[in-house]
Amino acid sequence: MKKNAIKYVIDAALFIDVCSLAAIGLLLAFVMPEGRAGRGGKYFLGLHRHDWGNIHLFLSIFLLILLALHIWYNWTWVLQSTKRYFGTHWKNALWAFSGAWVLVLLIGWIITRF
Repeated sequence: MKKNAIKYVIDAALFIDVCSLAAIGLLLAFVMPEGRAGRGGKYFLGLHRHDWGNIHLFLSIFLLILLALHIWYNWTWVLQSTKRYFGTHWKNALWAFSGAWVLVLLIGWIITRF
């Protein structure tokens, strides 16, 4: 399979995965909210709220894998664009972006612990 075909398949899978995550997230938030529910309120299409949560989790893990593949296949573009926008300081810019992302994840993790 050619590189462009692989990139297309990865991008199409990313689109489907993100749309699925959004749909299930909206389903969990508005159709089947947490708390006590009346008769049959925690089921949709024969699946319980926790089953939908598990599907949401697996789709999010699949999303991370697809994102890593997407960045890997487009790494040349990432480097060239960073060099074009930041000139001689492109390495520092990549480190800053990477560090900022790790910091956002760390802050999010800390907030969820409390």
